[in-house]
Amino acid sequence: MGAGRLSTLTIEFTERLQKCYSGAVFDVMREFGHRECVLPSEIRPLDDSLVLAGEIWTCSGRIDESISDDESLLQWTGLLSKAPDNSVIVCQPNDSTIAHMGELSAETLKYRGIRGYIVDGGTRDSTFIRNLEWPLFFRYFSPKDVVGRWTVESTGEPIEIGGVRISTGDYAIADIDGVVIIPMNMIEKVLDRTEEVMSTENELRSMILQGMDPQEAYKKYRLF
Repeated sequence: MGAGRLSTLTIEFTERLQKCYSGAVFDVMREFGHRECVLPSEIRPLDDSLVLAGEIWTCSGRIDESISDDESLLQWTGLLSKAPDNSVIVCQPNDSTIAHMGELSAETLKYRGIRGYIVDGGTRDSTFIRNLEWPLFFRYFSPKDVVGRWTVESTGEPIEIGGVRISTGDYAIADIDGVVIIPMNMIEKVLDRTEEVMSTENELRSMILQGMDPQEAYKKYRLF
């Protein structure tokens, strides 16, 4: 399969996933025996009206008190430059003291076509980022930034957040309810089944609104 075909598949999967919601995707993952796919509930959206879906590109870092202001910014801007177009960046900063996203970085990533950012860490300049209507999922707020404090350790390598292993090429769907990670080798069957479930849910909802008993509805459709 050529690179062009892979790119076409990625776009197709992303467009289909964007039309789903995290609860339905989790139900399907559970059905497939893959329950450990949800990031910690403390990771929340900055704007809970936005849905983020797409192929993941990973990065990680750590606190480094010895790094200079210049070197930390060179590393950070290098990370921004490497992020692939149309990807969802997922970051494990291994830190809970500073912000790992700010307004200028968010604006840069949005301009470059990055779909959104999920971080097991902090953010700042939050009003500006919210006004960008660019999806950001994070743990906490802080005015402190990465300058002279944080170093990039890896890009594109596997990371772990809350016991969930995440690799570049996996997929994420994130909305008001949380973040679900879908391994790359499961994405097509998860999408097929999720779309089927959502269609059945619509039919079930219609029957409930027409007066069908909820238990009878469950027996008929085997979901609720």
